[in-house]
Amino acid sequence: MNNYRVVIVVNPEMSPGYLANTVATLSAGLGARFPLLLGAKLSDAAGVAIDASSKLPIAILQASPDSLHQLLAKAGGSDAMQSVVAFPAFARQMHDFPEYAEQFTRRQLLQEPLDGLALCGPQQWVKSLTGSLKLLR
Repeated sequence: MNNYRVVIVVNPEMSPGYLANTVATLSAGLGARFPLLLGAKLSDAAGVAIDASSKLPIAILQASPDSLHQLLAKAGGSDAMQSVVAFPAFARQMHDFPEYAEQFTRRQLLQEPLDGLALCGPQQWVKSLTGSLKLLR
């Protein structure tokens, strides 16, 4: 995982609550796909144990809705070496995963409004896709 990079790209026009929810959801998707990203159990000097966060830095970038579609199209989807996690806007109205999964199969992701994307993969691949995007501020 040392030569991997993690980036989350969101539409900066969303409210702070939607931004936070989108980043959290995309992060969970990446962690499920690549468990090696997740931190280890750590204990401090007083013996307080925690589960550490990601072993890699995670940059949060911004992109317009059109740019999110272009990024998704260029990324080419997930495979053994890379992960693409999408948060389509229609998912925000669903709170039941089986319903979401069923709806997902009826839609074309490149035709849906996107709130965000997460990418994890070889550094060169991720940088080639996101190198021109700005940090979310």
